[in-house]
Parts: sequence; structure tokens; C-alpha cells
Amino acid sequence: MLPPPLPHQIEVLQRVLDRVSVAAADGGPPPLVVFGVDGALYDSRPRTLQILLEYAEDVEAEDPELAEALGALTIDHVHYLLSDTLRECGVTHAEIVRDVTSYWRERFHTDDYAVLDEPNMGAVDYVRAVHEAGAGVVYVSGRDVPGMLLGTVASLRDQGFPVADVAVELVLKPDATLGTEAFKRSTLPRLAHRGEVVAVFDDQTSSCELAQLIF
Repeated sequence: MLPPPLPHQIEVLQRVLDRVSVAAADGGPPPLVVFGVDGALYDSRPRTLQILLEYAEDVEAEDPELAEALGALTIDHVHYLLSDTLRECGVTHAEIVRDVTSYWRERFHTDDYAVLDEPNMGAVDYVRAVHEAGAGVVYVSGRDVPGMLLGTVASLRDQGFPVADVAVELVLKPDATLGTEAFKRSTLPRLAHRGEVVAVFDDQTSSCELAQLIF
């Protein structure tokens, strides 16, 4: 579970809302607030945990010890890097790690598993508040259209994030082969022509630094 926000973080969030309200009252194009999806709005650990538990079921007959180790995992054992997660339960043999990683990779970036992600605490309420204050909401994600568009839209809708509105846009990679950093490097500058970009929220430092340079 994430720790509660610090006072200066709350101040920043409020300052964004205030700037949106002022800009929206000017009568021009709506100000924009950009949100990354994974990490920034969503915790994707449930997706990884479900995949590993399914792998454990698949290999239980041939490797009960491995299945037991993976089956003991909880959400608190899941890390950003899969190798760190496997190390948590003592799975370090190179061949096994490769096999688990291949199994995980085939499933992680798909619609079926994207819907398992859980919103970070306060994320839904904050994005809704930004939208209601008059901002255009732009979700910019390294997820790809062929593999994850339907699951991402369903997840945003079902969790209560703003979707299907003239001031809401979801921008994903056109295909999985395009690197996420290259995709954001080409996408973010185009937003500057749409209106004032008030804030960019992203879990990657490189994306935040890029946004600072552009805006």
C-alpha cells in the first residue's frame, strides 16, 4: 500500500486544480492535464500476481516445489522487475526464470489481464476533480492499441475514471514494437498545440523531465 501523501504533495495537487480552474474560466481551449496509466494511475501488481499464480497451477503436476513457491506470493511480494519478484520466493534458476518470464510476457500486455489492475489510492477522485474543474484529460500510455486498447478502456470506465467525453482522450502506442520513451517523445510535443498543458503525471522520471523541457 502506498504511504499517505505528504503536505507538499497535497499542495502541488491543489495547485494544479487551481490553475485548471483559472485557465478554464478564460474561455479559450480547455487546459490539459496529462496522466500516464501504469504506475501513475494504476497498480499493475495484481496483473503480475495473477499470471504467476496461473503459471503455478500449470506446472504443479511436474514441479510441485516451484508451484508451491509461486503460490505463496502475495501482492506485497510483487516488484516492478519480474526477476525481483521471483527472487522473493527463491526462484533464481536461470532456465526457470526464462520460462516464467516468457509466460508472463505473453500475457502481461493483453486486454484480459489489463482489467485486473487496481487504481492507486485517490487516483479516480483526483482525475475526476481535474476534469470537473474544466481540464481536458489526456491519458498517454506505453500500452499498445492492438493488445491493450479494449482492456484499458474497460478498466478506466469500470473504475470510474473519466472516459467517452469530448474533453477526454486516450493515446496509446500504435504497436508493441515502438519503445515507450520514443512514443512519448513524439506524442507530448503535439499536445502543446491543443491548449495549455497545466501538468503531466507520470511514474517515469524521464517522461517528467521531457515534459518539463517541452512545456
